[in-house]
Amino acid sequence: MGDCFRCIRSLNRPSNRSSVLNPGPLNPWRLSVAPMMDWTDRHCRVFHRQITRHTRLYTEMVTTGALLHGDVPRHLDFDPVEQPLALQLGGSEPDDLARCARLAQDWGYDEVNLNCGCPSERVQRGAFGACLMAEADLVAGGLKAMQDVVDIPVTVKHRIGIDRVDSYDFVRDFVGTLATRSGCRVFIVHARNAWLQGLSPKENREIPPLRPELVHRLKRDFPELIIVINGGITSNQQIAEQLQHVDGVMVGRESYHNPWLMADWDAMFLGAEPRLGDRLTVERDMVVYLQKLAAAGTPWSHASRHMLGLWHGQPGARRWRQVWSDHRLKGIDPAQVHLRAHAGNPRPAEALSLESSA
Repeated sequence: MGDCFRCIRSLNRPSNRSSVLNPGPLNPWRLSVAPMMDWTDRHCRVFHRQITRHTRLYTEMVTTGALLHGDVPRHLDFDPVEQPLALQLGGSEPDDLARCARLAQDWGYDEVNLNCGCPSERVQRGAFGACLMAEADLVAGGLKAMQDVVDIPVTVKHRIGIDRVDSYDFVRDFVGTLATRSGCRVFIVHARNAWLQGLSPKENREIPPLRPELVHRLKRDFPELIIVINGGITSNQQIAEQLQHVDGVMVGRESYHNPWLMADWDAMFLGAEPRLGDRLTVERDMVVYLQKLAAAGTPWSHASRHMLGLWHGQPGARRWRQVWSDHRLKGIDPAQVHLRAHAGNPRPAEALSLESSA
């Protein structure tokens, strides 16, 4: 796998780094959607894949215990349309991580990512997440154990520090230890400290302030590594600006609340053909997906909740969300909900027509 990463590193150094809109050969981590608990499930990822074909997607964090002692298909099944797709693991025991990494490879995932960034107390009680940043040797052992048993990339997502330790030396030494002792070459860095006490995970998304300059410094100090920045990125302009300093950008909540932001990513940042169709096309495709879920016995509302930001900022978006969120309509064909959601909007009726048997 070392030769593979050396190849990726060479591809990741275009002769004109400022040419963001015409990047040439790309590393696989140039643009991605963050793993988000309770949000980036398989239905959300199918929806996102209707908007961007090439952005790297991540699962919600899955603990090693859930995989080794629970329902493996429920946690690992995915639709091939979701790829490229990475599994994010939560855990700290090297043997358990290795077994789960092997499961991920067998299931067809493109990457295994270790969570060293979640600050929640529940995660800390399980001895994983951001608290692992205080145990770099343990993390390095887990990463190496995974790399020893799989051929797919093994990566890590972490913060720039924990609690009030805000020295750059801390994150520099953490990354250096992992790179040296495990061979890990891809680091996804949330540019904010994780406070393990005194803040809720929600509060920790705003406090303390973001410090992207530390992530940029990591790239300067470790030019041979792939450094991806995460945290507070909400526009394509910000993505373009960050790509002047790092190898990749991971976008979190903005991609969920305003998913149409992703519509230009393939053409603008990933050197691919622009997507075909508009928001209405995406909604129609999702209606077909919802119908298939309902026919298989899964309530379609499990998936429709993820597309409520599709018309963000557009006329009629509020009413559209209200219709799709109305629990009284969850027993009818989603094609009919689709029509009701657009009733009164200034769009041709024939454009909204959708066969319920599609």
